[in-house]
Formats: sequence, structure tokens, C-alpha cells
Amino acid sequence: MKFSSVALAGAAMGLAHATLTERADITDADILNYALTLEHLEAAFYQEGLKNYTHADFQKAGMQDPFYANLKETASDEQQHVQFLTKALKAAGAKPVEACTYAFPATDVNTFLALGNILEGVGVSAYLGAAASIMDKTYLTAAGSILTTEARHSAYLRASLGEAPAAQAFDNPLDFNEVYTLASMFIASCPDSNGKLPVKAFPALTMPSMAPATTGSKVELMAASGMSTNAKDVYAAFITVTGPVWASLESTGDGKFEVTIPEGVAGQSYVVLTKGNKQASDDNILAGPAIIEVGEPNGPMGVGSQCSGRGSSSMPSMSAWSSMAMPMPTASMSMALGSMPSISASASASSTPVFNGASGKNISGFGAIFGFLAAVAAFLQ
Repeated sequence: MKFSSVALAGAAMGLAHATLTERADITDADILNYALTLEHLEAAFYQEGLKNYTHADFQKAGMQDPFYANLKETASDEQQHVQFLTKALKAAGAKPVEACTYAFPATDVNTFLALGNILEGVGVSAYLGAAASIMDKTYLTAAGSILTTEARHSAYLRASLGEAPAAQAFDNPLDFNEVYTLASMFIASCPDSNGKLPVKAFPALTMPSMAPATTGSKVELMAASGMSTNAKDVYAAFITVTGPVWASLESTGDGKFEVTIPEGVAGQSYVVLTKGNKQASDDNILAGPAIIEVGEPNGPMGVGSQCSGRGSSSMPSMSAWSSMAMPMPTASMSMALGSMPSISASASASSTPVFNGASGKNISGFGAIFGFLAAVAAFLQ
């Protein structure tokens, strides 16, 4: 059930009675603006996608009804998150960040959904990672209520792409700088009026190929040129809720590495390169995180009535992905962050959502997205 405008305002005013706790490094207001930054990005992403691609486009790509209506509901959720956090910050006397300009590399329905899947997963990890830093329980509850909704979005999109909706029993938390490193790749510029958040981007780390990764397999990683260190001191750490899972890493020269996928990671996973193998923290992360999807695809999924799958004939060739023209962020992406125009999302979602039945081999969209990430990695430095 959606918040009415009155309920939304009331909830936001309720947060105003909470205390904006300050610590030496980051305040609760910073955390809410950090969350608002991510919600603006997600809301803008869906707004752009629903503007660029019609209901018919989604059907041609194999997304069966009511997928499009449910996607519009997801877009509406993200816009309501923006409104909620904006009102809460204003009610508490803090200045909300405003809209940024974004550079999303989606060029068709397939790449749009691939990127949406990634962003929703990052959103879940971002809220989970920030939870421990929120001092006031009122803000913690509000953030938690958004987190659970983001997790549902993520599960729905994962299933639509033939991935396990819940690939493992525990989600992976990401810290502020790790999330900002990923988000920065899609931020072209922000208003000068936005306050600077206490975050920084690490040198980028990308996975050039999005071929399926399984436990024990090797994948290639590419670090941005800004990462300079003795290769013998570099280690790979997969981020999990119980701490880093260390993985075998081999330098192949020119900022490239091969990493062996360890046991204990599954689904949308994050790997960073560290100096030493004692911890993975802001002090010793050299590059990353890179996003790696770990696990075998599920194949077609669906509930309810007939759910037609997507055949390979509906998917573009890999050469088409590699030739896409990707937007390049500008140098002003460094620190000021922000909101976006309202979304018109009058959807009638099914009470029995139907996953689109996509082929489990649909990885082409991921290859395109990560091709873009690789292209901007050096630019970020």
C-alpha cells in the first residue's frame, strides 16, 4: 500500500523529533543525505528508462504482463523514497541534496534491466552497510523500511533475468566509500549547492567479461591506472556480512588480475583489492569494489498463468554490446550529490506478479554495463 501525501508528511515529521546525532566522522543527517543520493539515482534511472522504452518495447524483449506495470510500481516506490527522505531532512532542519545529472549506459530494454538489477542490489547493500552507523533508532527504522522494499525490487529483477531471487542466506553490506565508488560511475555532474558528503571514491575495479562465475573459477579484474602498488602486497577480499572472504589473486600485468572465486560467496558479490590480507577497510582498500555475479543461472521462472520465456533469437549479439556508445561522466562528479523531477507512475500491478521467464543465459546486458564501467575506470582517476 502506498503512502498518501498526508501519511508521508506525517511520517517525515515524526522523524523530525529524532535527534540528528553527530560524530567525528559522519552524522545521521549525512547518512540520510547519502541515502537520498542513492534514491535520486535510482528514481532518475527508472524515470529515464520508462521514458525511453514503452510497454511494447518490454513485450518485444520478452517481458510478459504484468511485468511493465510492476516496474512502474518500482519506479513509484523510488520516487516516494526520494520524497520521504527529502521531507524528513527538511523537517529536521537539514538541507537535502538536490538532483544530479546522470549517465546511464542502457541502450535498450535488456541493458536497462541488467543495470537496474545491479543498482537494486547495490541499494540493498548500501542500506545494510549504513545501518550500523545510524545512531537514532527512529532513523534506523525508517532506513530499514526502505531496505526491505529495495530487497523486494532486487529479488523481482533477479528472477526476471533468470537469477536466483535470494542467492544466499545473508546479503552483503557495503560501506559508504565502497557504495560511492560504484555510484560515481553514473554521476555526470551535481549542483554546486549540494553539500559535500564525507565520502570518497576508491580507484575503480571492473570485471571486463561478465561470463558466468562459479565457485573455483577464475575471472579477470582490471584496476584503474590510479592504483599503484607492489603486486606482491595486493590481495583480493570478497565482502560478506561476517567479514572478508580472501581469494587467490594473481597479477597478469598492466593493472590486470585474475581472482579465483572462493567458497562462501553467491549472487551479486563485491570484491576489493587490499594492501595486505588482515582486513578490508578504508585504510587499506586499493581498488574496488568490482561486482561479480556468482552462481549458475536458474533459467525461466514464473508464477501464476502462462509465462513465455525469451529465446536466444531475441537477444542481441555480443558484438552489438561492444559497439555501444557509452556516456562519459564529467570531472565534476567528485563530491556534490543529489534529487530529480517527479515520476508519473500510475501502475496497476498484479497481486500475483509474473516473472518474465527470461533465459538463464541472459548475460549480454551485464557485459554491456560492465564494458562501460571499464571504460570510465581510468577517467575516475
